Amino acid sequence: MSPSAARAYMTIGEVLGLLSPEFPDITVSKIRFLEAEGLIEPERTPSGYRKFAPADTERLRFILAAQRDHYLPLRVIKEYLDAADRGLEPPPLAGRRRAPRGLVAADTTAEENAEVRLTRRQLADAAGIDADALTDLEEFGLIRRTGGHYDRDALTIARAAAALRAFGFEARHLRAVKAAADREVGLIEAAVAPAMRQRSPGARDRAAETAREIAALSLKLHAALVSTGLREGLDP
Repeated sequence: MSPSAARAYMTIGEVLGLLSPEFPDITVSKIRFLEAEGLIEPERTPSGYRKFAPADTERLRFILAAQRDHYLPLRVIKEYLDAADRGLEPPPLAGRRRAPRGLVAADTTAEENAEVRLTRRQLADAAGIDADALTDLEEFGLIRRTGGHYDRDALTIARAAAALRAFGFEARHLRAVKAAADREVGLIEAAVAPAMRQRSPGARDRAAETAREIAALSLKLHAALVSTGLREGLDP
């Protein structure tokens, strides 16, 4: 391969850097998942590293945009791409139904405070997991429905669990994380309990804001402790 041809290829990290501004939710794990599902097929170096040609990058951009802009599940996107790969005329994407008002699905760039109400099928498609994996997450208490639908937190948990599966983590392995989170919730609730019992105007709102502030500090502490533990355990 000539030097100019070699430069036309990109590593998975370079592809991530290129597409992240347009698709903030993209991760290395998601790219690997799309490959495992047969939607993209980057070449490999002799040592096994992925190398993405410009066509691979554009195909990945198309997939992400189809999810975000047309609210398409991966199954439908794959059927579209398979038809195009065989030289057939795929159906137009513009005719697909968009997400209903108040519903945000996978890889959207909607505002953080937009309402998320997903059915079971929508949540699985949004997170890139199958029905069995979602069932496992529910059975181990990591995800639950709210009023018959799944909310933004459920989507966040499902996406994180899907990414962790690429490293060999199953739902049963995440029980310790859930238990730790429950203990932190208990500590925070105890801290704001006196404020919650006050009857003055705005007391509950102030307590909720304090709880969010404590939660944010707790997350920073948790991240620092994990980082310290890994450094001590992995550094020579």
